[in-house]
Amino acid sequence: MSARIVAVAAGLGLLAMASPASAHGAPQNPASRGYACRTSSSAACRAAGAEVTRAWDDVRVPNVNGRDRQMIPNGKLCSGGLARFQSLDAPRSDWPTTTLASGARFTFRYRASIPHEGSFRLYVTRDGYRPTARLTWSALESKPFLQVKDPPMRDGSYTFTGKLPASKSGHHVIYTIWQTTSTPDTYYSCSDVLFKAPKKPAAAAPARPHRSPTPTATPPEQPAGQQPSTAPATAPAADPVAAKSKATSKGGPGSLMLVAAGGTVLLLLAGGAFTLLLIRRSRLRRDPF
Repeated sequence: MSARIVAVAAGLGLLAMASPASAHGAPQNPASRGYACRTSSSAACRAAGAEVTRAWDDVRVPNVNGRDRQMIPNGKLCSGGLARFQSLDAPRSDWPTTTLASGARFTFRYRASIPHEGSFRLYVTRDGYRPTARLTWSALESKPFLQVKDPPMRDGSYTFTGKLPASKSGHHVIYTIWQTTSTPDTYYSCSDVLFKAPKKPAAAAPARPHRSPTPTATPPEQPAGQQPSTAPATAPAADPVAAKSKATSKGGPGSLMLVAAGGTVLLLLAGGAFTLLLIRRSRLRRDPF
């Protein structure tokens, strides 16, 4: 009888231990340090140890009730102040990172084993953050850039969409707090991200100047029934004077000699005619009848 009581008590003890474990979870995208080290072989992950990768979803603190800044000490934000996860607080620049576009919309995924009611608050580090320095509350922006309550679960992960912080560049940390309302636990995680400027749309090519088509001459309309003539146009009549002048201008010295000779002949003919006229008048005076 006593053995039976012991067995029942042991079973109840196991159930009590398993109940809080059902609310485990951690960011899947962007991946928390523990979740990313499951598949990464970086020096930071090797130094973090096996416990971080084995219990990547167990960084939880009970009975916080929203008093995060009072309960989680500076320099121990990533471990939630838990000694078993203190390697997650190591100030290193070689933690696995997720590349994000600053100011863009992003779909966050938070891996959870069993759905539970609760709210998410996401903070980002201030400008000038140094990954080689321990994370403190003062290194985070004073207000979360995204808050979500009871998001839907898809394929084993809580999924919600929000806008990433604008004007961020380089290595930063997104600090996620999941405060469950169906259990007394609050979960803490650090996701190392690398912000890059969003892609700019390609510049439009400059418009080419519009060239109007060259106007073409329109042939005159032909009367109805009349076919347009294809015969070549009649050449204009040659001007004899112009032709002679042109020939003279192109004749050179030979043409000048001909002109001079012609002038001499004309003078001789005129002189002969004048002589004959004088002889005739002389005869008439002698013999008028």
